[in-house]
Amino acid sequence: MSMSRSRHLLPLYLALVLVVCASVSASVVHEKSTPPAGSVITDADVASCAPIAALSALKIEAESEAGSLLRTVFGVLFPFGPGWNSVLGTFYISSVPNLILAFIPAQIAPNTLNTMTAFATGGLLSDVFLHLVPHSFTGESQASGARFILVDEKRNILIGLATFGGFAAFFVMEKTLRVLGAEGHDHSHADGDEHATTTAVEASDASGLRQRKGAKDEHEHAHEHEHEKAKGGPSKLSAYLNLFGDFVHNITDGLAMAASFYSSPLIGATTTLACFAHEIPHEIADYSILVRAGFSKRQAMMSQFGTAVGAFVGTFLGIAIHNISSDPSSEHQHNLVDAILGTAKGYLGTTVLAGDLVIPFVAGGFLYIGAVAVLPSLLEESKSGVQAVREFGAMAVGVGCMFLVAWNE
Repeated sequence: MSMSRSRHLLPLYLALVLVVCASVSASVVHEKSTPPAGSVITDADVASCAPIAALSALKIEAESEAGSLLRTVFGVLFPFGPGWNSVLGTFYISSVPNLILAFIPAQIAPNTLNTMTAFATGGLLSDVFLHLVPHSFTGESQASGARFILVDEKRNILIGLATFGGFAAFFVMEKTLRVLGAEGHDHSHADGDEHATTTAVEASDASGLRQRKGAKDEHEHAHEHEHEKAKGGPSKLSAYLNLFGDFVHNITDGLAMAASFYSSPLIGATTTLACFAHEIPHEIADYSILVRAGFSKRQAMMSQFGTAVGAFVGTFLGIAIHNISSDPSSEHQHNLVDAILGTAKGYLGTTVLAGDLVIPFVAGGFLYIGAVAVLPSLLEESKSGVQAVREFGAMAVGVGCMFLVAWNE
């Protein structure tokens, strides 16, 4: 009887022994594998692990077989290093749209301008959500192959805060320009005329375009009064405020060029494409405002070229930020142990450096331009169903172009 009971209990004894041994073994392994404070584990150490090395080899082989036409085209357009490529990209987005102004009449059809703006908005917002925001959180590998990403929640918080910082900075800038524009008009129009407001950065410029009519004209748009600019055109003060706003906006574009090219050649190329698509209708709208304010065509073009200097200022500022914040000896070699313990050399113990905040800041600024400064103006002018369909289609084309670039890069 006792022998039979022993036989039934033997498997239970063996199972218990196995569980105890496994627990002890796991605790020993854990103690041996847990690195002490002060040890160093870098991205290169992780990349040398067998599974990641195998995935890298597989990805390199797949990329070499697939190839990419876009990579070839971007390589021709941007053949230098990140610094010079960012300057070259700034030249593209600053010179070509301004040269196009030579072939643009002073008075362009509003529906045509709105369609171009819808296309540019689709491309700009797509660059934010398909390139800049993903890159801000996950980064972009300069080398080929697969790579390991350590998810650091506190780092993500700082990146998100920088994105909001860019959004808020553009709000402060536009609010300031509106206040200055309103004060200028209060001095020049003391009789208390009603002034229209727009949602673009050029809001203070359009405010002088309302004519002194009855209440029924309060909802008319500025372009309907172009032929009476002597009475209702924007003032010179409004035009100069618009030029200042354009100068500051171009600084942001320059920052975007530098930050994106130092992040990745492909990110730089796609950001250049998005900025280029946005700058054409933006420059045309500013040019039209200057002409209605009394500038000659030559003066308006030269003023626009002058504001383009801001883009180069932003580019060189972005290059300087990168050079100051980066350490060539330790770039892309963060100590992952310090990152987990919260003792890294970046902000608040994270691996975030000053250069890492430029891309999310630019993303927040672009988000404000597309979603707050431009889209509401398109919504305001919603009288024609046919025009609305044109704008929907133009925006979809802008999104589709950026999607194809992102997917095939």
